[in-house]
Parts: sequence; structure tokens; C-alpha cells
Amino acid sequence: MAKHLILCDCFGSQAVDAVGLAKATGLACSRVHSALCTTGLAAAEAAIAQGDAIIACQQEAPRFADLAEEMGAPAPLFVDIRDRAGWSEDADTMPKMAALLAEVQLLRPATKTVDVTSDGVCLIIGRAGVALPAAERLATNLAVTVLVTDDGDLPLSRDYEVIRGHIRQAHGSLGAFDIRIDALQVLEPGGRGAFGLSAPRDGANTTCDMILDLSGNAALFPAPHKRDGYLRVDPGDPLAVAGAVFDAAQMVGTFEKPFYLMLEQHLCAHSRAGQTGCTRCLDICPTSAIRPDGDHVTIDAMVCAGCGACSALCPSGAIHYDAPPVDHVLRRIRVLAETYLAAGGTLPRLLVHDLDHGSELIRLAARLGRGLPADVIPLGVDALAGFGHAEMLAALAMGFCAVDLLAAPRSERDPIMREMALAEAMGGAGRLRLLDEQDPDAVCGLLYDAQPTPLAITPVLPMGSRRQIARLAAKALLPDATTPVPLPEGAPYGAVLINTDSCTLCLSCASLCPSGALLDSPDKPQLRFQEDACLQCGICETICPENAITLLPQFNPADTAFGQAVLHEEEPFACVECGTLFGVKSTIEKISAKLAGKHSMFQEGGAGRLIQMCDNCRISAQYHSSNNPFTGDERPKPRTTDDYLSKRRDH
Repeated sequence: MAKHLILCDCFGSQAVDAVGLAKATGLACSRVHSALCTTGLAAAEAAIAQGDAIIACQQEAPRFADLAEEMGAPAPLFVDIRDRAGWSEDADTMPKMAALLAEVQLLRPATKTVDVTSDGVCLIIGRAGVALPAAERLATNLAVTVLVTDDGDLPLSRDYEVIRGHIRQAHGSLGAFDIRIDALQVLEPGGRGAFGLSAPRDGANTTCDMILDLSGNAALFPAPHKRDGYLRVDPGDPLAVAGAVFDAAQMVGTFEKPFYLMLEQHLCAHSRAGQTGCTRCLDICPTSAIRPDGDHVTIDAMVCAGCGACSALCPSGAIHYDAPPVDHVLRRIRVLAETYLAAGGTLPRLLVHDLDHGSELIRLAARLGRGLPADVIPLGVDALAGFGHAEMLAALAMGFCAVDLLAAPRSERDPIMREMALAEAMGGAGRLRLLDEQDPDAVCGLLYDAQPTPLAITPVLPMGSRRQIARLAAKALLPDATTPVPLPEGAPYGAVLINTDSCTLCLSCASLCPSGALLDSPDKPQLRFQEDACLQCGICETICPENAITLLPQFNPADTAFGQAVLHEEEPFACVECGTLFGVKSTIEKISAKLAGKHSMFQEGGAGRLIQMCDNCRISAQYHSSNNPFTGDERPKPRTTDDYLSKRRDH
């Protein structure tokens, strides 16, 4: 059954072109209702009963969803064309409405999740005056233990446990916290008068499902607001404490934890042979969910908060965002651009925002301010920091003339700025902005004041991995570039420079290169390089014994980047015995000159010639030499039966 669109102009507060939307989207459109959620509820009920409905109202989605549930009908799709398009100072918003309607019909891939169970075991940390009243309120719902951090009076209540001590280590997340406590003193509830405490002991271990930290001290975990099950507020703020107590009471039951990231360890370029290379994900992870694991890294999915910064910075694609996958985000961008342009829109701009703060700011700007310009198309994403240079370049290459990223108060700005600088160098210069304003009117002012200019390229369809997408988009954005474009320090694209005077062609770099960008030749001493494959991980630079390698971050738009260029080669040496080519001529001659006749091992017997022999001839020469290292004592003659019999006769 074809989908049909139910329209409403929200009490006449927006202009909705039903005919234009039907033509642009191919949807069967209803008449434009004025109050679909109140007086027009019967029309909404009829549309829901018909099935496959799209209701152009997000504000009243809960009401329509409840109505569908009462009717036993499937819930319709909902799309907000009012706050994001209709409520605007600009008049012609139909192309943007059409783009938003086309995007909402894309099916979002299912997110992989794991069940996390919390039985309500709660640890409260803080001074007695703050922590004990919180424990009194939670003790009826949770199994509470209070870690008192001062010398305040201990309660006589046995509704919860009370201890004193110092937390030395804390690990885990909701449902699985593991805590190590030193100087632990446990309440001794016996005897008359006030309760006492046991003698302190170190190294005590305990577990809990959640932690309510009212201590006011440094957080137990990095990025504490991103740690599930860890509630930390200012103990001097009664409202914040009350809110945290309420939140803790709700953390009982089974919850779904998304698997935000996918890790393909064989692509990881973290380390080889004990030499550290790429550490981008380790350096940027705010929760320390990523840790070294030999030559690769490992991700603690229970700790990962899904900010996406690691996936944007990963040069090899070993880490990629999966909630949803990158290709789904790119499909959304493509549908928005194509539908908007096909509906008659011009010079579209993409506004990328998070689903919480950004969506609310857009709603406030529309209801109380100027709203978004008609050519600014909002794109809500789960992880703003995960919108990397590949996505920025792809958006420009697919038809948008500018990309703005709307930062939230807790957005990770460092990875966003790094990726934006990289995208600007690869063809997005002057078309990317980070809007770091929290006032809706200020954001609207920046958007209305911008003067978009046409991007004189033919839109392309980037496909493949993130590196391939970035390369295709950059080539489209730099059509006239014939020489490599310089990139910022730490960029994941570039060349390898060899000091041929120092390089001995030991090929340790080629043997350890994780991406195969550096290669040797089976026929002669030669070091080859494929620039497209280079991750600029730095392992080759670190491992080179001669310090002959330097990394050069750049983007080479030419097709030569896909070929193998010779960085350094020399003549092989001919074996002085059989003539077989082996080794590097200059190196063998240099070693011979330094050792022959000078070193004690090479002063006699022509031992210096061994250096100039291939493997087979060297072994043969050593075997037949007078000081053969493989020679042992003469083997004893095998004894026969006659030998034994003759010995008996002699006796």
C-alpha cells in the first residue's frame, strides 16, 4: 500500500503547499487540516486506520501513537515540517518540507543492543549531612550502602549500611561497578549507645549497580556525565541532589545498552612489534573505554558512551560507528539534497545537530524567534563528534553548498575542530562552520546573515569506506588540483619521504606497515610506496633504525596515488662464488670495508669473503673450512655382532 501524507497547518500558523508536496514526494496528500490534533482528530483516526500514514506533526506524536494503539493499528510515521521548515521568516519552504518528508521514509537499521540488569544495589558517597538523608529516601526502594567521607555522626537506622573509607579504584558501569576501598571501617551494630566502627583495613573490594556521588570531590571516572549508572552532583545544590536521588530510584530493572561501535582489529594500526603507531582513538576517547590490547585496541562496550569521535578520527576504518552506520547517514544526506533540489530549491545548506540540545534549540527558535532559513536543512545525528571530515566533504559533493555544525554544551569540540580543519584543506574551505552559540536568536542570526555561494561542481555519489568517500568527494571539490594539497599535522593521508643517503634498505618499515602502503620487491633491493593506502600512523618512522623516514601529511588527488612509486632502490650484490644476486651492494661493500682484515674474526683464512657470499655458498664454505663450526668429534665406528663375539673370545 502506498504511503499517504496527512497535513496540518497548525491553526493556520504555517503555509503548506499540498499540491507541491505531492508532486515533489510522490505521496498522496490529504487536504490541509487546521487542527488535526483536536477538531480534526476524526480525520487522523481515519488515516491511521487506512495504514501506512505519515502525519506531518511531531509535537503531538504521542497523542496519535496512543490513538493508533487504542485502534490496534500500526503507529504512523511522524515528521516535523513545522518547527524545522514551516515556521520561518522565509516564504517558500515547500522544497525543504519535501526533503524532510523524503528523509523520514528511509528505514533506520536496527541498533545492536545488550541487556544490562540493575538489581538496585546503590553506593552513596558523601558527607554524613548530605549522604545520610539521601540514603533515607532511597532505602525503601534500593539496597543502599553509604560511604561517609567525614567524621559526622553515624545513624542508628539499620535500613541501610554505613561504612567509612577511601576509594582507591573504581571500574565498570551500570549494573557492574567494581570498587576497591582502603581504610575501610564497617559499622558494628551491637552494644548500647552509638554504633561503632571496625578497625580499618586496606584492599577491600565491593560491587554495586549504581553510584550516587555527593562527595563534591574529583569524579571517580573521566567524563562522569557519560558513565551509565554514575550520578555525580554538587552536594551544595539541594535541587541537584533531589534530582539525582530521583534518577537513582529509577535505575532498577533491565535496560538496553546500544553497541555504538564496531571494531575490526585486523585493520587497526595501533602498534606493530612493540612499536606504537596510531593512538588517535586512545587520545580522544573521553570515557577511557578504549585501551591498548597488544598490536590493536579493545573497546569496552559497557563504558562507551557513543560520542563517535574515535570513529571519525580512525584512519583505517578499524573503528566505525554502528548506531546507525555511516552509510545510513550518507543516504539521509543524499536524499535531503536530491529532493530539495528536485523540488526547485537552490543553494541548500546543511545544519547538523545532536538529537537533544540541537532539536530543542530549533524548536525554540521556530516558536519564539525567526525560525530556520528556508535553505537551511537540519540533520539530527546521534553523535555530533562522529560527523567527520568524510561526511562533511560528502555533503558538499552531493549538492550542499555549506555545512554548519551546531555544538551542544557538552559536545566534544576538539575532534570536531580537527575534522573540520581537515575537511577545509581537502576542498571545503569557506564552506564549513561550527556554530558554538546556545541562544536560539544568535544561531538564527548567524544562519540568516550567511551569504551562501554556488558550488560549481557536478554532484557525485560517494561510495565505499570512509577513506574512499573522502577521496571521491575531495576530488570532486578540487577539480583543478593537479599537485598534492598540504594537510594539517596528524592528518590520516600523506606521503612517506626517504633520506636515500641514510636508508640501507633493511625493509623493516615494509615488514611492519599495517596497511601495506610500504612494500618491498621480490626481485631486487627496492622500497615501494602506495600513497592512497598510507595511514600516516608513524610506525615506519618509529621503527626505522637509520631515522631515514619522514611523514608528509598531504592529499594527492592524482590517480598516481593508487600506483606504487619507488622510493629507494639499489643494485644487488653478486655472490663472489656463484654470482647469485642478493643483498644491497653498497651495504655489503661498506661492511666488507669495515670488517675485512680489521676485525679479529675476519683477519685470517679469507673469512671476509663470507660476507660477500649468498646464503648457500656461505654455508658450504663454512662447512668445508678448517674451522668448520659444524664439525664435531669423529663419530664412533658402529659395532657389529662379530665385534661382540671377538671380545668374548679374547676373555
